Amino acid sequence: MEPEQIFSRLAQLASQYRHEQSQGTYVAYLEPGELQQRLDLTREQAPGDWEELFHWVETYLRYAVKTGHPGYLNRMWAGANLPSIIGEMVSALTNTSACTFETAPVSTLMEKYMIKTMLNLVGFSQGVGQMTTGSSNANMIAMLAARNHHAQTVKQQGLFKQKELFAFVNEEAHYSLDRAANILGLGSDHLIKVPADAHGCMDIQALEDTLQRIVQAGGQPFFVTATAGSTVRGGFDRLQPLLQLRTRFPFWLHVDGAWGGPVIFSETLRTRYLPLLEQADSFTMDFHKMPGTALMCNVLLMRGNSSVLRGALSAGDESYIFREGSEGEVRDLGTLSLQCGRRVDSLKWFLDWKFYGQEGLARRVEGYLALCEYAEAQIKQQAELEMVAPRESFNVCFRHRAPQNMDPALLNTRIREKMQQQGRYLVGTGFVNGQLALRLLVTNTQVGKADIDEFLATVVRTGQEILAT
Repeated sequence: MEPEQIFSRLAQLASQYRHEQSQGTYVAYLEPGELQQRLDLTREQAPGDWEELFHWVETYLRYAVKTGHPGYLNRMWAGANLPSIIGEMVSALTNTSACTFETAPVSTLMEKYMIKTMLNLVGFSQGVGQMTTGSSNANMIAMLAARNHHAQTVKQQGLFKQKELFAFVNEEAHYSLDRAANILGLGSDHLIKVPADAHGCMDIQALEDTLQRIVQAGGQPFFVTATAGSTVRGGFDRLQPLLQLRTRFPFWLHVDGAWGGPVIFSETLRTRYLPLLEQADSFTMDFHKMPGTALMCNVLLMRGNSSVLRGALSAGDESYIFREGSEGEVRDLGTLSLQCGRRVDSLKWFLDWKFYGQEGLARRVEGYLALCEYAEAQIKQQAELEMVAPRESFNVCFRHRAPQNMDPALLNTRIREKMQQQGRYLVGTGFVNGQLALRLLVTNTQVGKADIDEFLATVVRTGQEILAT
């Protein structure tokens, strides 16, 4: 098969999949054992057989989850934007690393353009940024930069002979902060989880009391993470009181906007959820979540010059690969990155930005919020359903009511599993104050009010079927 035929065949399969991704069920659900049997991964084939290769491609697409389907309500991402899919394909076709200008001249300039655009949007004057593999990585890099900033000799001496360093997060913050504390050698006892209030926001008085206690004991608070859209409840930590505390305890204030960060595209939503963001020390946001860019696509932004970030990440002899820019300018973006080889993610990010623009992305995020408000209102009108916690932003935590003699967690787990096995809906779960909730997230441009109505009706119908057995 000639290359032209190969690309033509692939384009046909891709077009068919894209056209059918909203049809039928979101997955041809099979239990792991049955799927293993259907796939027949040990099937023998002669090397170099393109027909066999396309057999595997077709098999993958047949049994893969259709993340662009309206029934896929499980994660903070869904089917990708078409412009970014094009960018992903072109990136794979050209197959280069974005670590140096000489190997990726166009993507280097695109990434610098997008980082500058985002710095201006956030309000970080004289800022610096980088693309990372996701906000989990970005949170760790921000903690690393803060650690090295507050403990000037830690890069050379490690944590030996240092004051005890303490980081602080909302108890409902993402688990990536736990991993970061472990990887950076702080230890889980030095990541203080501050209680949340009734809205899922960090309790400021509890944080202040803990900061004072740590300082009085001789420890050094160095890092506080404000969660902008918590994973389960969607809570936003309030920045103003955290900034006021920073004047008394000079910690690094990082804002984890992996989920809720895209509110910055809308002036209305930014004012409502992230006022004073420009005064934070760092901010991260995933473009592959609400904005819809193909996985993975993240940006980490820092206020100030590049010296802290570059100083934290540079190590060893890099002269074989990196070249100095003129007048101190960063020429090779790998100097600001945790890893050496880097995917070219800037192209898909750039194409999405050029195609939709800030205004288009703002409308998308505002639309998602409106759908969540609609879902909450519909839940409150149905006797069989109830909210587990008030909606704070983009997360709708609810459940099917259970009879007094039945555990609600058991009923709702069975509802979720049955809808999944039928290929109808895949919805997430989470615990709020110890109560299991079905966690409805809307990050799919294919979802509208009618889809919300059908989903809730299916939850009610499935619950009644289970209770009747």
